[in-house]
Amino acid sequence: MKKLLVCVVMGFLVCFTGLVWGQDVVRIGANLEMTGAVAAYGQMIWEGVQLARELVPEVLGYKVELVLVDNKSDRVEAANATTRLIDKEKVVAIIGPAISGSMLAVGPICEEKQVPVISATATNPLVTQGKKFVFRACFLDPYQAKAAAAFARNELQAQTVAILSDIAQDYCVALGNFFKEAFIELGGSVVAEQYCRTGDQDFSAQLTTILNANPDLLYIPNYYTETALIVRQARDLGYEGKVLGADGIDVPELVDVGGEAVEGIYFTSHADTTKALTEIGQKYFDLYWEKYNKEPAVFGALGADAYLIIIDAIRRAGVLDPVKIAQAMEDTENLDVVAGTVTVTNGDVAKPVIVKRVEGGKYQFVKAVTVEE
Repeated sequence: MKKLLVCVVMGFLVCFTGLVWGQDVVRIGANLEMTGAVAAYGQMIWEGVQLARELVPEVLGYKVELVLVDNKSDRVEAANATTRLIDKEKVVAIIGPAISGSMLAVGPICEEKQVPVISATATNPLVTQGKKFVFRACFLDPYQAKAAAAFARNELQAQTVAILSDIAQDYCVALGNFFKEAFIELGGSVVAEQYCRTGDQDFSAQLTTILNANPDLLYIPNYYTETALIVRQARDLGYEGKVLGADGIDVPELVDVGGEAVEGIYFTSHADTTKALTEIGQKYFDLYWEKYNKEPAVFGALGADAYLIIIDAIRRAGVLDPVKIAQAMEDTENLDVVAGTVTVTNGDVAKPVIVKRVEGGKYQFVKAVTVEE
């Protein structure tokens, strides 16, 4: 009787495991901005995730199944998508959302349900702070801001700067503040601080104040649409100075919206996609060119990185257990991914900041910047 009971219990556990995680596939969720204000981010990340799955389609003998939910670039939708992916779709890990505000809404849910989530591109330090199940595949805003400030002072020789941030986005406000602090520490002066809001079309009032302050440099730590419109209007108002943006504009839509006005502006980025640094990176670039006949997008590469970090963690965990997968993700060390080699510490990865410049409507590598934290 005792032996029969053990067999029944073991059989139930096997069936339960099959119901939760599937016997033939391992399900990985994608909670991404496929529509809405920053749809370009989610679409590029999804593209990268799918290409990475083509390169590594199986793990532990299971085929990988991707489950995509559109969070519509909205925090509440992102939170709902997380719950659906975990409770209904039974995923063992989640990729996304792309932006920090939505990741801040998603993180507590993943902590409570003990399922790992990794963002390809969310840079706010609070995203991973104090969490065991939240990760990222990109650098943090304080580090990006320090690198941007160092580049502004040392390479662009800027003595004074004006900052125009999107107050509706945590990412933009935080990055602007971090840059201000770093720029002042390096001996520079902030002569104007102005704010806009996502969806704004007219920035003339803010730009008039900024132009009256006559800065050497205009720093815009915003997403691509607002940045492109700001630069267009600044040029129309007669601003001829240098412009420095952040990783949120490293998308083709910047030129689509900004046109010739964005020629010559600089911005910080996560990777140089013109030259592979790893074997898997070269395979990814080759496959991307074969499929799309254009230069790979940085956000797509980071999406691929997020996927590869999860797959490597599942392989090392040896089981389809989200808790053990999360533990293995935290133990990631010297893993070759598309954008380079990564080691995870407290959910974060460290990597150099790449500076690019818009030239002829394309994004050209300028230099890699590394600063002390």
